[in-house]
Amino acid sequence: MESKQPNRRRFLKGSAALVGLAAVGSASAQTPAAAPAPAAFIKGSEEQIAYGQRSRFETSVRTSHGGRKSPDAFGLVMHVATPLQDSVGVITPSALHYVATTRGAFIPDIDPKEHRLMIHGMVDRPLTFTMEDLKRLPSVTRLHFVECAANRPSATAKTIQDSHGMTSCAEWTGVLLSTLLKEAGVQSGSSWIVAEGSEEVKGASSIPMEKAMNDCIVAYGMNGEAVRPQQGYPLRLLVPGFEGIFNVKWLRRIKAVDQYYMTYNDFGHLRQEPENAALGYQIGPKSVITFPCVGKQLPGKGFYEISGLAWSGGGAIRRVEVSTNGGRSWTDAEIRGTAQRMAHTRFSLTWNWDGTETALLSRCTDEMGKIQPTRAQVAEFFKVPLVPTYRAPGQDNTIQTWKIASDGSVHNAYS
Repeated sequence: MESKQPNRRRFLKGSAALVGLAAVGSASAQTPAAAPAPAAFIKGSEEQIAYGQRSRFETSVRTSHGGRKSPDAFGLVMHVATPLQDSVGVITPSALHYVATTRGAFIPDIDPKEHRLMIHGMVDRPLTFTMEDLKRLPSVTRLHFVECAANRPSATAKTIQDSHGMTSCAEWTGVLLSTLLKEAGVQSGSSWIVAEGSEEVKGASSIPMEKAMNDCIVAYGMNGEAVRPQQGYPLRLLVPGFEGIFNVKWLRRIKAVDQYYMTYNDFGHLRQEPENAALGYQIGPKSVITFPCVGKQLPGKGFYEISGLAWSGGGAIRRVEVSTNGGRSWTDAEIRGTAQRMAHTRFSLTWNWDGTETALLSRCTDEMGKIQPTRAQVAEFFKVPLVPTYRAPGQDNTIQTWKIASDGSVHNAYS
């Protein structure tokens, strides 16, 4: 009998929660609830059965990035940005993953049965793999972000897609590159690899052998299905934590070499000198508040959950701090779930807005102890004037500020 009696403590706790919710939505609580609308029904279709569709009420889409129309007049796909303002969790749906400009050509249309990956150069046994060969080898599945160098705070950005939309995070499945290199037998003295894709302009990337043997993935899977054509179908290279251009799509050839090779990437983009490589290769600790963010509108003062994403090429995120008063003080945010290495990490902080003008900022610290810097700190380090036109070198991971006006509108306050 006692097991069927109501738990008084549980009842009081639940009542308190209801009171809190009522306080948040006091306006709606004063109005009698309307009867639910009659349910509408979606008729089944062959398309829904073959490959599922999202609700017609969900309208989140990618947008062109950097002011260039995509596709252009010739049908080429330019930079296309992920709608971070609508993101939940940490995984970017394959259909919303950002796309960087293909190096001088259209997206290759590759028959996986005909595709080959060649490993050669300074190896004992040059090898050629079919897709079937690769899928027979031991695989790994890991969560990693990819980010383009064009992803950087900007004083002119009118949406978070303009400033931070060139990063996405997906679950990648494939074979460790080290497995293939060990099978080929990398020779002593080989210190770099050159990875090449199947683009018309043979864009290639020089990658340190140490990185290649560490955690790089030859990926054929993305979010539980085949890598999509825009992401390099049927095979792409994942170089966790490194700038996006290293993550070669439509991967067809890897050559082991004994020196840095100048490639497409070198033309105004990357350099081998240590002082430049340190800024151009690995993504520094970075975070951005995705709600509320520029372009959003808060309906009024009261309770909100500030939410955002943090990531770093230096490993897992260990701490995220949020300021709700323009940087005068900081509060530790809650990290949602388990922070993965070189992956987006969701953070949140409860906030009771009093309706006055303020500014929101976030900063993160990775497992190496590196802390996300301000623009002023970067300008001081490089001994340059702090002006709105100043463009930080390398991968700009400086703190982004969102201004909350007294009317609830959210604006870009980066400058």
